[in-house]
Amino acid sequence: MTSSYRNISALFLLLVFCAILPLDAQTPPQRTVAVTVDDLPAGAAISMTGTEIKEMTAKLLDSLRDQKVPAVGFVNEQKLYHLGEVDDRIAALNLWLENGFELGNHTYSHPSLNSVPIQNWEEEVVRGETVTRWLLAQRKMRLRYLRYPFLDEGRDIKTRRDVQAFLSSRGYEVAPVTMDAWDWMYAGVYEDARRRGDAALQQRLVSSYLSYTTTVFDYFEKLSKDLVGYEPRQILLLHANWLEADHIGELIELLRKRGYQFISLEAALEDPAYSQPDEYVGGGTGYIEHWAATRGRPAKGEPNFPQWVVDLSAEVHRNQLKSAAPGAVTNPTPY
Repeated sequence: MTSSYRNISALFLLLVFCAILPLDAQTPPQRTVAVTVDDLPAGAAISMTGTEIKEMTAKLLDSLRDQKVPAVGFVNEQKLYHLGEVDDRIAALNLWLENGFELGNHTYSHPSLNSVPIQNWEEEVVRGETVTRWLLAQRKMRLRYLRYPFLDEGRDIKTRRDVQAFLSSRGYEVAPVTMDAWDWMYAGVYEDARRRGDAALQQRLVSSYLSYTTTVFDYFEKLSKDLVGYEPRQILLLHANWLEADHIGELIELLRKRGYQFISLEAALEDPAYSQPDEYVGGGTGYIEHWAATRGRPAKGEPNFPQWVVDLSAEVHRNQLKSAAPGAVTNPTPY
């Protein structure tokens, strides 16, 4: 058999094999996702210097820019006010705008709307605008997105509607979430391991995070398709931390392999799914779970978060409390 004949035979067999494969095994589905990043300038800002925050921010944004991934960062302005470091922390926010990204409001100090009176929470929104609105105005941009702390939108439907009206009056559009792999829980353990130079634990955490992210996307892709008949333009929740700064490139690669293209939050919110009835109230969840509850089909079977990470996170927090000065805040706020 000649070499040319063998090559033709091999090509024929390959084409036959591809033809009998299911379509979704040949090419990944066409999907889209918007990236959002909470707790700027940094989730663990209380334990970081301004220089460290700028370094972490620059590394995170370099990856997003190089990979051409749009993103909106949501700010807790209370984290800016650290003695002798205000300029550096504001400079970290400015890096977002210098690199072509956008900033949104995550309230001043991250209170849950489910835990404080409406008036107090609304004051937090206004107080959280000061620096962010000023930075945006310098580039002729406006402050247009708000992310609820803890994803809590109110304990009852009246509270939810009243607050939505307030936000609309100030020009805000709510930034929902559909995908959340709890990177904030991994981040505290990762950052502790990073400080101690424990490379093995860092890699174990990264591997677990990417694996858990895969199961989260599997689950919500199917759930959203079951609920609305298709996979909407997803909105991913991340946080400003060293885990993402060091490894967001691997997360981006994982999502691209699943067929995701990265789009702006503005483009994601144009999806009709975000305009459907949503009567959910209660603890903070993503909007796919909102839609399921509204339809009387509460979501079930969500992937279990790895218990070993929860246990290590609790241990890290206990150790921080032991070494902290009296009255110090050591636990970064999630979401």
